[in-house]
Amino acid sequence: MIKSMLLAFIPLFVAVDALGVLPIFFSLTDGVDEHERRKAITYSMFTAIFLTIGFIFLGKAIFKLLNITMGDFMVAGGIVLFCIALIDIVNPGKKRRLPGGELGVVPLGTPLIAGPAVLTTSLIIMDQFGLFPTLVSVVGNILFAGIIFLFSGFIIKGIGVAGARALSKVASLLLAAIAVMMIRKGITYILLP
Repeated sequence: MIKSMLLAFIPLFVAVDALGVLPIFFSLTDGVDEHERRKAITYSMFTAIFLTIGFIFLGKAIFKLLNITMGDFMVAGGIVLFCIALIDIVNPGKKRRLPGGELGVVPLGTPLIAGPAVLTTSLIIMDQFGLFPTLVSVVGNILFAGIIFLFSGFIIKGIGVAGARALSKVASLLLAAIAVMMIRKGITYILLP
């Protein structure tokens, strides 16, 4: 059982990519007070956990019912992420900040933490390792992401305000690139099933 949980944990760890999402978290929470930031972290974890667990149980049925492919899902998620990145890149002077709860649900909870990669990986490991190891892996990985976000203030202090701003701009470009990659993979999945 422990081996199954470990084998299920690793691909989800890669899919969640908490360290990769950290610069984007910096960008989205720049200028947000500590209370709102903690609220966003909490909302993002609950959103990601409930969405992923719900998807584990209902994902295949919903896709089949709506005649949606995984490629369609990846393209849609990529478009949402690209729009968020584009707003940050095009309007650098205007701060588009959502209240902590909204920010925690979209874009942090989904599609950044529980995006197409996590949802797809969850379905795959569910088939390979069973329900319990998959659920433990989902919850463990999302809680780990929340802990990383919670202690991100120490990293910001280490790199300074200017470094955080630079990181924020690079993160917006990375987010746009991630979005394009998701769209590309989705289109490839549609064209070459």
